[in-house]
Amino acid sequence: MISDLNSLPDNIDALKQIIDSYAKNEHRYETENKLLREQIRLLRAQLFGRKTEKILPEDAHQQLLLFNEAEETVSEQPPKPEDEIVIPEHKRRKRGRKPLPPELPRVNVIHDLSEEERICSCGAVKSKIGEEVSEQLDIIPAKIQVIRNIRYKYACKCCAGIEDDGPTVVTAPMPKQLIPKGMATAGLIAYILTSKFVDAIPFYRQEKQFTRIGVEIHRSAMCGWAIKAAQRSMPLIELLHSDMLSGPLINCDETPVQVMNEPNRANTTKSYMWVFRGGDPQKPIVLYEYHSTRSGDVAAEFLRGYEGYVQTDGYAGYNFLDLQKNILHIGCWAHARRNFTDVIKAAGKIKSGKIGSADVALSYINKLYRIETTAQREELGPIETYELRQEKSKPILDKFKKWLDKKSGQTPPKGLLGKAVQYALKQWNRLTAYLKDGLIRMDNNLAENAIRPFVIGRKNWLFAGHPVGAEASACLYSLIETAKANGIEPYQYLRYVFENIPRATTTEDYRALLPQYIDRSRLASPA
Repeated sequence: MISDLNSLPDNIDALKQIIDSYAKNEHRYETENKLLREQIRLLRAQLFGRKTEKILPEDAHQQLLLFNEAEETVSEQPPKPEDEIVIPEHKRRKRGRKPLPPELPRVNVIHDLSEEERICSCGAVKSKIGEEVSEQLDIIPAKIQVIRNIRYKYACKCCAGIEDDGPTVVTAPMPKQLIPKGMATAGLIAYILTSKFVDAIPFYRQEKQFTRIGVEIHRSAMCGWAIKAAQRSMPLIELLHSDMLSGPLINCDETPVQVMNEPNRANTTKSYMWVFRGGDPQKPIVLYEYHSTRSGDVAAEFLRGYEGYVQTDGYAGYNFLDLQKNILHIGCWAHARRNFTDVIKAAGKIKSGKIGSADVALSYINKLYRIETTAQREELGPIETYELRQEKSKPILDKFKKWLDKKSGQTPPKGLLGKAVQYALKQWNRLTAYLKDGLIRMDNNLAENAIRPFVIGRKNWLFAGHPVGAEASACLYSLIETAKANGIEPYQYLRYVFENIPRATTTEDYRALLPQYIDRSRLASPA
């Protein structure tokens, strides 16, 4: 560091070295400053900007797909428009109020003219020629009732039980209950658990709701019922796990959760809720597991003995899958796309007439997604989807790979664009593995969508009070989300399970209670 001009040396070579040193430092400072500003813009966009990953461009960006690309060279311009899969515009929705569901009960309210209003000005009585019907939606607050179990007692008045070795008085037995000797019916427990795990209403808020309608149910009682219901339902979880391992594809994801009173851990320490989605594609299964760690050992233990496809994001904890002989590890294009989307968010408002590298990358990725949309719209099977990908998707991926290879040598690796490019290249084998089977999706959104209800609930109840509660939550979320994935209303399903599981004794009895095999005609109407 030169403090004043008098300390400068007179030697020209020494002065050149000083200038060169300052020039290098200035370049380093400029690079660091640029990266820091980029990170600040991204953080501001994440905090205050739109949460969707869809970029709404201005006119220049909207014309992105109109540029041409040379066939033999890798340029900054996106794919040619003639290669695009054309998707017809959505049909315009009809305006007006949708009709009310026909299955709702109807109450007819007759509105008629008075005797005086029926008299015509000519003196005759007007005749009824028709009617005009309009419908309004009404609601009656939750109906609560008390079930009085009246058990008749019997005794013999002749011998007073002397002739019998059994009890003198015989009382009709109570049906087996989910919680023996408890006041909660299967319907009440199902209602409370649906409110929490589907509608994200914490127990303390439900306690207030019950108080408003004149019933005192403490939150601790609700918590105890939830734990007992989950413990009684564990045989169902074991069967679901077994069925999932027999399926062709499993999606995995995980999200943090704060759990209090974990042994030998501070209450601020992160734990994790893992989610696995798989099984028969026509009868999907969603399983949650609470663990105190994010280690890949959790997924390894869950997948023990599994053979097939496993799709994950780029988290390093899943790297062990690449070494499994009987597992093909699939990557997630949604994560690759998200990295390039962050580049655009960090850049701020797109300048008219300027197309950036991230825009080019997104044009490739979006083109791949449009092919998948076409396959879904046409309801193509796995074989037809595989053939479509080989014809349309593979050439795009080949061009995109050339573009990434070229861009990796031109972009600072520590910048957002450099990180996005390097992520795509490092994950390339996983990202392109979906081409091998039409059954595989491009991204891991099935797992991310499955874990979203838990994330929404976590925003309301914030943390789990005990590891036992976290394990119970994992069990109940598994039952509810599997029911939803199979098109079953959660309250109906839970009520049916809680009514019938006390009588289950064999594997066949439990299997009949799984959402994939349940007799839907026996489900009660939702409360």
